[in-house]
Amino acid sequence: MFFSKGFLGTNAPLYMDIATVYFAILPFLLIFSIFFAIRKQYKKHFFSQLIILCLTLYIVVLFEIGLRISGGFMEYSKYSNISFDFMLVFLIIHIFIAIAAIAGWIFLFISSYKQYKRNELDGMKHKKIGKAIFSALTLTSIMGIFMYLFLFVF
Repeated sequence: MFFSKGFLGTNAPLYMDIATVYFAILPFLLIFSIFFAIRKQYKKHFFSQLIILCLTLYIVVLFEIGLRISGGFMEYSKYSNISFDFMLVFLIIHIFIAIAAIAGWIFLFISSYKQYKRNELDGMKHKKIGKAIFSALTLTSIMGIFMYLFLFVF
């Protein structure tokens, strides 16, 4: 079932469709969580970030396992009309941004929690780093959607 044809009307497997839809809505989930912080509802912000972060990591792990088992990028790229070299460079850039974004998010989450518990959280610094991470996560999501389109639509 995990490798059966997905629900988006392409030849992509189910796990790929699930990951693509999740990352399409991820920026909106983050905005929802950020609104809690704007409204000074810090506990809701913290818990919503925790849930979104854990869910994101879970989806990434499922995606990576599915990708490795099903043959990966090399297998899927055989059926695309997009230049392999272009997609490979695009994928490498996407992976670098994704790793930096997730690592930054985890760092910000843990360090902010520790600082908050010690009553030392610098809100301006947190906000600045949070904006950068939100931008990187949004860019990664968009690039992931385009990679899906390159592999299964175009």
